[in-house]
Amino acid sequence: MAADHTHPAPSAPPRVRRILVVTVVPLFVATVLAAALLWPRGGSPQTDGGADVPRHPGTVTRVVSEPCPPVPSVPEGTPRVGEGRCGTVDVRVDDGPAAGQQVRTPVPDGPGAPRVEVGDEVILVELADPTDPTTSNWNIAEHQRGTPMVWLAVVFAAAIVAFGRWRGLAALAGLAASFAILLTFVLPGIGAGRSPLLVAVVGAALIMFVVLYLTHGVTAQTSVAVLGTLGSLVLTGVLATIATAATHLTGFGSEDATTLSMFQGDVDLHGLLLAGIIIGSLGVLDDVTVTQAATVTELANANPGLTRLQLYRAATRVGRAHIASTVNTIVLAYAGASLPLLLLLTADSRPIGQILTSEFLAQEIVRSAVATLGLIAAVPLTTGLAAVVTAAGRTEATPSTDAPAPRPQPDRTEALAALSSPRKAGSDEPDRTRPAPPSEATDRWPESNRSTDTAW
Repeated sequence: MAADHTHPAPSAPPRVRRILVVTVVPLFVATVLAAALLWPRGGSPQTDGGADVPRHPGTVTRVVSEPCPPVPSVPEGTPRVGEGRCGTVDVRVDDGPAAGQQVRTPVPDGPGAPRVEVGDEVILVELADPTDPTTSNWNIAEHQRGTPMVWLAVVFAAAIVAFGRWRGLAALAGLAASFAILLTFVLPGIGAGRSPLLVAVVGAALIMFVVLYLTHGVTAQTSVAVLGTLGSLVLTGVLATIATAATHLTGFGSEDATTLSMFQGDVDLHGLLLAGIIIGSLGVLDDVTVTQAATVTELANANPGLTRLQLYRAATRVGRAHIASTVNTIVLAYAGASLPLLLLLTADSRPIGQILTSEFLAQEIVRSAVATLGLIAAVPLTTGLAAVVTAAGRTEATPSTDAPAPRPQPDRTEALAALSSPRKAGSDEPDRTRPAPPSEATDRWPESNRSTDTAW
């Protein structure tokens, strides 16, 4: 979720650590208590999705294509979906009561129907004949995707661990924790009728605490990133509430939301829109905050003479470059997820002003704008906190005036000149620029050519 900074941060002084503990621990306790109060009890309400259709894995053994029968004429101007596919497919059932049997199904046809070939692993559904319940009809629902997805997950995890080592392993644990919180708290809580905005804020804070400390360690630098992320999340929630209210968004801007309202009418779709903005912003926010906190720490280590203001200005310049690329990332991420919607808009004959202000496009614009504003606010907030903590730690670590003065260092120029000056040939007078070796050292070193000069 966040940028990796493997260089260990120096330990903060005790006073700075105490201040961070007093600040962060109450926020963590409040988050845990809020999660306990909002935790769904008794499970989310079940929707009536119809009878459970048996699904069985199978393997395609034969495909027979046939010409489709002629279709009756359609009125002029009716769009044609396609020519259609006809024929039969023989499939061997691999599991269930009919395991080992060969069943015959029609060639899948229609929008989104899978294209099958011999050897493909598919999912079969068994449908009872309404006129004769003793007989069943088999159809191919989709391809089996379990094996390819398992291999993709293995390659994904192996690449992260191979590159990040222990930090990569911690990142995988943080990713698992994020999904666990989403699946056990956020989604069931919203489905149980809790406030989507409140559940999203508490769930995002819980994910932030677990993932950041698990991935980056319990350090002062991580605590600064946690405080910056939490402050930015709260600001994002406030901005999202104001923006959606000002634009009168209802949350019905997508087909998925409309379908959800049909199956579960008590879900607050407006609150669900706000929850999506907050959850979607969290992944980018923690990357920016961790980067800014690490930047301030590295700048202070590279140049201990920088003041608090100089640290803030230098790290903010890094943050500006980061934001410039991240803003484009946010917009492209939302655009990529909404490509069918954008393609549909290109075929719309309405004026561009009406298209931009329509519910389904205005929702995406508000989502991108609010997430960007929260991201921009995270840079000065986190950088300022990191500069204060780093400067306080450096001031506390400065030695007092009562400490003994440092040992004076010799002048290297004079020492080099003395060592490089030639001695007069045949002169019995010793070189006074070089210290004479003590008699004890001469007795201790029997080699006549062994140097006993003191190092400068």
